Amino acid sequence: MMASEAVALQGNSPFAASSHATLDRPWALAFEPETGRIFITEKGGNLRYYQPADGTTGAVSGGLPEVVDEKQGGLGDMAFGPDYAESGTIYLTWAQDAGNNMTVAALGRGKLDCAAPSNCRITGFSEIWRQSRPAESKGHYSHKIASSPDGQYLFLSSGDRQEQDPAQNLSNNLGTIVRLNLDGTAAAGNPFADRGSPTDQIWSYGHRNILGIAFAPDGHLWEIEHGPAGGDELNKVTRGANYGWPLRSNGNNYDGSNIADHSADDGFAKPAIGWTPVIAPADMIFYTGNMFADWRGHLLVANLRTTSISRITVNAAANSADEAARYEFPNRLRDIAQAPDGAIWVIEDGIGGRLLRLSPAS
Repeated sequence: MMASEAVALQGNSPFAASSHATLDRPWALAFEPETGRIFITEKGGNLRYYQPADGTTGAVSGGLPEVVDEKQGGLGDMAFGPDYAESGTIYLTWAQDAGNNMTVAALGRGKLDCAAPSNCRITGFSEIWRQSRPAESKGHYSHKIASSPDGQYLFLSSGDRQEQDPAQNLSNNLGTIVRLNLDGTAAAGNPFADRGSPTDQIWSYGHRNILGIAFAPDGHLWEIEHGPAGGDELNKVTRGANYGWPLRSNGNNYDGSNIADHSADDGFAKPAIGWTPVIAPADMIFYTGNMFADWRGHLLVANLRTTSISRITVNAAANSADEAARYEFPNRLRDIAQAPDGAIWVIEDGIGGRLLRLSPAS
């Protein structure tokens, strides 16, 4: 950890940036309700926290799952339960050993206990969901969490694990967004509820590697996913929809072979916007604060490849979006979150990734 210091940004940036911590391959960050503490997962399996109010730091020293820290695998997302104020429940995702050098993405929950002044632990942690089939690949876990606005459901992204074809096969839950009850069971009313497990979990399918999933202020769910060589996509998520991967993409395979582009008559759900060359989106939020009041309702995307934040306006009714601006940063950005005071916080990717606070430039 480190003392706060100013960070120089490139170009005519709208941000004043300050660095508040240095971390080991940070992956996700989340603000604890009421306290405003920032909890940050590190890919190697650690969970740390930082209190912006006074600069204190700490770590979660017990109760964490054992992760497979290899390539894109490790400790993933963290979310505070919709009922956190009453239950103390948190959710974590991670890459889990499935034997024979294979892994699955998993979701678990437990209770956060921070009775000690500079140390927390998780009690009663248990796995509540996992991908239905393991893979040798150590990539495309996705495993990002979003709670429904009514607090009744969890939406979880489940990547295609770099196998492509499972995303079109409803007998497994790879390449999908699943809709779950808070205990990890399949929610009633899912589009394929009559087909048994794991198909009854699926909300949408035909996805590749979803690293951002968020509800807009109007209640619509959106996701952003990596394309192959080109074709990153922002999609409005519709119940039962098929988004086409790997049969359709506005990118091509890494070996240069063609993938048919999305077309009006192909029968698949269409992206609201796409990127070629790619931006390699890492996560996204819908901004709702007062510090950047003109951006309320805009989507802010933290990007890896372009080391930037994209600001996007969306039109749910027209299933369209527009990248209004792109703001450059010195390093790859892995996650983004909004603080209670309306400031924007991001974490940089990799060893020594910094925790940055962004406020309006004077």
